[in-house]
Amino acid sequence: MKPLTAAQIRESFVNASQGEAERVPMPGLHEVMWDDREYLGWRDPQAHQRGYLVFWRGDAAVGIIVRASEFGLQPGISAMCSLCRITQPSAQVTLFSAPRAGQAGRDGNTVGTYICDDLACSHLIRILPPASEMQPSRDELLAGRISTLVGRVEAFADDVMRLA
Repeated sequence: MKPLTAAQIRESFVNASQGEAERVPMPGLHEVMWDDREYLGWRDPQAHQRGYLVFWRGDAAVGIIVRASEFGLQPGISAMCSLCRITQPSAQVTLFSAPRAGQAGRDGNTVGTYICDDLACSHLIRILPPASEMQPSRDELLAGRISTLVGRVEAFADDVMRLA
């Protein structure tokens, strides 16, 4: 992922007003290992139900504000993130909703999906199983995971930006 500045992040949000975007707390951008990310995701430390996803689509940064559900999944079961497709204990996967872009979002229309609670899919896809003759090489496996994660993040953004 190409590095982002705070100004680029604030300008990227497709489902927020300019005022909302200006109030978004920035993560420690100087600490981000950009080469190991497909998107930048973080939770708001002051309002933990808020989260933010920002990724590059071509030469444009696209940002989405999401909100975590107040209700968790049933304890003791497994759940799968819809972005990275990694199965985890239910407490580590959360239903996030995002207001749609434009008038639809201002009218209260949202899109929801289950995502890793810490929004750290980029880290999880890099945890690879031990090498085996039965599966692709580690490089091929990681490349496939990266490609599918990027595709799912873009599809989620497309749903958010769909005006109807």
